[in-house]
Amino acid sequence: MVDSLGDSLDRALEGAFTRRIPQSAQAQMKYLVKQLKGTKAAAQALGISQRTVERYVKGQLKRPRQDLRGRIEHEVKKRWQPQVRARARQKAASTDGLVVSTRARFGFTAAPGTTDDARIRDITQALPPEYAEQLFTAREQGATEQQLQQIAADGLARMYFRADNTRAHGLGVEFTDVEQIQIEL
Repeated sequence: MVDSLGDSLDRALEGAFTRRIPQSAQAQMKYLVKQLKGTKAAAQALGISQRTVERYVKGQLKRPRQDLRGRIEHEVKKRWQPQVRARARQKAASTDGLVVSTRARFGFTAAPGTTDDARIRDITQALPPEYAEQLFTAREQGATEQQLQQIAADGLARMYFRADNTRAHGLGVEFTDVEQIQIEL
């Protein structure tokens, strides 16, 4: 499965965590119940019955199915250390920016006679803070993967292909067929 840019943004923020998430299913479930203020809300978030949640909290159930284990871990990580996550996001959006490493097909649109056929490229490029801010804001507002990719493509076009807009003015970059993408803060 191809990694999504949204998931990569989430993982980049998880890299800022100062403590590990709870490890056992019971500890994770207790954390979710506390965060969501009740077993019913936790059950709805995970798509399981309230009774199942209660059994994990009590320790009667210990080993969730693989798909449920993944959902529990995802929900815990989404809520884990919100202040640490916010600080990392703020730092990336105000001073540090982020680094995008990708393997994707890049094509160009430019003046007639100067276009380049699309081809797969491996690119690792630092993007300035305004692109980090745009990506995080779009992710929070529920932007589609295509919209997130467009923001990243605009940043890569500016910084990599147009050398921070010092050359190749008017060069449009198409960012498609993403094979791999990773974001680091």
